Order: sequence, then structure tokens, then C-alpha cells
Amino acid sequence: MVADWSKIESLPRTPLLDLFANDPDRLASLSLDVAGIHFDWSKTHLTPEAVATFAELAKASDLAAKRDALFGGEVVNVTEGRAVEHTAERGEGNPESVATARASHARMRALIDAIEAEALGPIRHVLHIGIGGSALGPDLLVDALGRDSDRYDVAIVSNVDGMALEEVFKRFDPAATLLVVASKTFTTTETMLNATSALQWMTENGVEDPYGRVIALTANPDKAVEWGVDETRILPFAESVGGRYSLWSTIGFPAALGLGWDAFEELLEGAAEMDRHFRLTDLAQNAPALAAFADLYYTQVRHAETRAPFAYDERLRLLPSYLQQLEMESNGKGVTVDGQPVGRPTAAITWGGVGTDAQHAVFQLLHQGTHLVPVEFIAVVEPGDVLSDDHHRQLLLNAFAQGAALMKGKKTDDPARSYSGDRPSSTILLETLDPRTLGALIAFYEHRVFVNGVLLGINSFDQFGVELGKEMAKAADQGGQEFDPSTESLIKRAFG
Repeated sequence: MVADWSKIESLPRTPLLDLFANDPDRLASLSLDVAGIHFDWSKTHLTPEAVATFAELAKASDLAAKRDALFGGEVVNVTEGRAVEHTAERGEGNPESVATARASHARMRALIDAIEAEALGPIRHVLHIGIGGSALGPDLLVDALGRDSDRYDVAIVSNVDGMALEEVFKRFDPAATLLVVASKTFTTTETMLNATSALQWMTENGVEDPYGRVIALTANPDKAVEWGVDETRILPFAESVGGRYSLWSTIGFPAALGLGWDAFEELLEGAAEMDRHFRLTDLAQNAPALAAFADLYYTQVRHAETRAPFAYDERLRLLPSYLQQLEMESNGKGVTVDGQPVGRPTAAITWGGVGTDAQHAVFQLLHQGTHLVPVEFIAVVEPGDVLSDDHHRQLLLNAFAQGAALMKGKKTDDPARSYSGDRPSSTILLETLDPRTLGALIAFYEHRVFVNGVLLGINSFDQFGVELGKEMAKAADQGGQEFDPSTESLIKRAFG
């Protein structure tokens, strides 16, 4: 059966206020609770009829079989000929892959136990070096969950700009620092340059055996050994675990070390709970599917080019950046799995920020600008601070009121002070922010990306678009390659 988008594209454009007025059960039909998280899509233009139409498209796109293939460890990354098995890292997937993941986690835990017992010396600082998926996930976890932890001081460095490393060098004692190098191939240019500079810093500051303080996280252990890491301090993960989906694997080592093993296990279990929900629940009550249906409604029917998540919790300030990679690297594609032009918009541009700061920066455009931008509010019921209740109350009331204002608008005789309204938003409300709920939230976003990709007919799991610019940078560094006049001029201006 060939997917037919004509029914989707002809869905009515009924105003949000009319949708509420015409359906007294609207809130109940477009909200649900999963794994300690409340989801509300009632302020989007989804309707039960639209959901049913998307479910038809999902059936025509063979979503159920492709979901089974994902969890079954079959090849779903067709351009690279690989299975995609991040769910196996949390216990949901092909039994052999689950067993391999558990063995890998056991190895990681044993190394953490050794570090806690000071087998590598008195460690107080952890310098984690990676980039992309090898940094964004661990950084999010540590920043969101580790603010009150007194276990280790963890710093995540990704940028090849030397100032990023120097900032950490000023804070850390090299004699008490553990260096963690995370790279799937162990050849990533930025990561290996940063790692070399970190080793040099340790050597210059009197650390006798800096390589003895290195932990390698990689899918290419041989390359790590060749680089100088002892095999007992290499934590491998499977080739079938993609970078932006890898925080559940040994790439999560700095989080497991910084937060404690119990927290890491809770993270995995929360994700597994969302896995089971996604795998077993009807699409009309399936959180990742409903979110993807809303995404596709706005890109395909309303031609929205962007999507904006706003975290109304300081602990989730890195979530928008994490989602940028997850969503745009996964679904920022122009061809189908068969190599043909998609012929329709794919991923929206993901951007966002932190409330309430963003209200005083970008919400002018969201309320009165000419762009239609679906907004997503992410908030937490239980506060993370111990200050006056007024702080958290004002934070949450702002999140809820912004969604109401976007929808309702306000008409006045002064056009400059009028708000058109009928601007969509969804709300994701966590009961509390802990490892379990954060694991479920991240897994929700992963499966949402997967549903989007399946319905668009694209491969969400390769990322060839990141390579060309890096290849040209290497060519520029090596010399002997001609570039366009503008690039040649910039190189000469910068380097003489």
C-alpha cells in the first residue's frame, strides 16, 4: 500500500477555540499520562478525526512492522546496513543484543566501582571529551540531575575551540582528574585534538602516567588501544548504537559516575517504560505517535518550517540543544530510503530556549510575528529549589498562561496591540524531574523522531550531511586543494 498524503493535506483548518467549543471531550481525547509525564496536545489543531487519518497513513507506511523491526534488531538503517539498537541498552530489543548491552553495563559498573575505591588514585574531577552525541546526552544528564551531587565534579567539553578546554583546566586539579574520551570511531578530529591537549596539560602539570587516567568510550576498541589506552579501561559499545542515541550505552559513563549507578539504572528503566508504551499502545493513545502526528500536521498542512521547545525548568536548559541534534540530524533529509526525492518538507528546524528568559526575547515573534511556530512547553510540577514557593508558582503559571495566550489571542482597535491567537502549543508536564522521568522523556523524543521518519519514508539513522564540511576542513588544513575565491580569501586572511 502506497502512503497517500491527500487526506492529510485536505484536513480542515478549524480554529483552536472552535475545536474546544465543538468538542467537550477534547482535552480527554488529546491528553494522556505515561511514566510520570502528562502530555497535552489539546491546544494543537489535532482532532480525533485527524488522528484517525494519520493512523491510516501509519498503516500505509507499515509503521507497526517497522517498529517491530527496530525492536527486533533488524536492519533499519538501510544506507549503512545496520540495526539500530539503543533500546537494547535499556533492556528492550533483540535478546542477544540485550544480553550484550547488560554485559557492557556490568563492565562499566565494575570500572566505576574501581574508581570509587581509588584504584586510579584520588579522583575528584572528571573531564569528559566528546562531540555531538558523545557529549550532548551526557551533558544533559549531568546538568539536569547532578546539581546537588557531591560525588565528582564533571565537565563535558566538545568544542575544539581551545577556550573551552582552558576554562576547565583553570578549575580542575590535573593530579585528581580522570580523562574520559568518547568517540564511536576514536578518530573524530575535534575529540582527538582535545584529548591530546588534555593529556599534555596533565603531563606538564606533573602527572606521571596520564594515560593511566584515561577511560575510552568507543565502538572501535582497537583504535583506542592503538592510541594508548589500556584495554582494561576501554568501555566498548555496539556499532548498532548511533551517536545521538548513545547516552544509554557506555557513552553514559560520566553520568553513571557522577550521579551514581542507581541513578543510571533508573534512567534506563524510565526509558524502557516509554519503550513498552510505544511498542504496545494503540496509536490514538500513543504519546510518541500523537506528537509525531502533530509535527507532521504543521509541516505538511500548515507549512510551518520551525518547531520551538521551551523548558520551563532551569535543570532542563540543555534539552532544546539536545533535541536540535536528535531531530535535525535524524530527519533533516531530502531523499527517501529508496534514494528518491522526498517531495515534501521533512524535519522542522528545531530551536527553543528556557522560560521565563525566552518570554523576554523571542515570544514577541511567537505571539505577533508572521511565522506559524508550534511551541512545546516542558515543565515540572515539583520544584528543584528550596526557595519561596512563589518562584516555582510564577514559573509554572507563566508556562501555562503563555500557551493560553497563544491560543486565545486578543483583539483591540490598535493593530500594534492585537494578538491574532490560534497559535498552537503542546505541554509536557513531569511530576518530578528524576532519572526515571528524564529517561522516559528522552525515549519519548527518540520514538517521536522514528514515527516522523517512517511516515515521511526517510532513514532517521544515518547522518551523512555532517561529513562534507569536515572533509573540506581537513583538505584545507593539508593544503594543495583549491577552493572558491571567497574561501581562499578567508583562509589567507586568517592564516597569512
